[in-house]
This record gives sequence, structure tokens and C-alpha cells, in this order.
Amino acid sequence: MSETANGVREGGCRCGQVRFRITTPEMLTLACHCRGCQRMTGAPYSVTMIVPGGGFEVTAGEPVLGGLHGEVKHYHCPHCLSWVYTIPPVPMPMVNVRATMLDDVSGFAPYAETYTDEMLPWAKTPAKRSFPRFPADEAWPQLIREYMQSGGG
Repeated sequence: MSETANGVREGGCRCGQVRFRITTPEMLTLACHCRGCQRMTGAPYSVTMIVPGGGFEVTAGEPVLGGLHGEVKHYHCPHCLSWVYTIPPVPMPMVNVRATMLDDVSGFAPYAETYTDEMLPWAKTPAKRSFPRFPADEAWPQLIREYMQSGGG
């Protein structure tokens, strides 16, 4: 992933009212093919970078909840309604930042893809690992280690 000399990456929504900063390396990059992501993005899949919660901050604007308003919190710009990030209900604080919201997306590629059982047949990615649904909870630490050892993050 491309980042500034000090390791900081920035991004924002389509209209620019919501801006954010990432100050830590990502833990994992993903493409999700689930129908929910397809519907929220209007695309065949969503792409995300999982970053530690302490390494992400909103620097401008006030994101609002979107999506289903359930246990998983999807945050959107209140003006242009871009889906900017998600906070999953997991024990470790983390943020799933929509990679397409980064100012510079050069170097981004999903390491893994999820929900391939809902994948559109022509929606290929370069992901090295594929899962029919989400990996089992106990599989995530190993998947993150693999990503980090492959040069990601």
C-alpha cells in the first residue's frame, strides 16, 4: 500500500465532507462478495483494509450509521452517503476501512476474499485465500499472520 513518508494514509468520502487518517499498518486486506456488500456498494464486491482501532481517526465530518443499523456498524457520509468504514463487533478494536476511500489506492490488492458462495461468476480478484463465508473465528489470527508475512501491512 502506498503511504506518506511518515506512514500515514488519508482518505475520505466522495464529496469530501468526511475525512479520515490511518496511522498504523493494515492487518489484512479483503474483498467481500456477500449480497449485503454488493447492495451497499452497487458493485460486485466491497474492498476493505482492516486496521487496529487505535490507528484510525475521523478528521473531518460526522459519519452516520447506514446499512442495516444492527450489530455491525457501517458508517457513511451524511451528505453523499458514501460507505466509508465499518466497526465489526469483535473483541479486539478494529476498523474496516473501505479501501476505495483512500486518497491513494496504489498498491492495494485484497489478500483474501470472503463470501465466495455469493460471488458473481465474473467478479474475479487476485486474492490468495478464498472462503465460501467468513473464516471461522479461530482462523483469523493465522490469516492475519500470513498476510503480514507476505509483505502486507
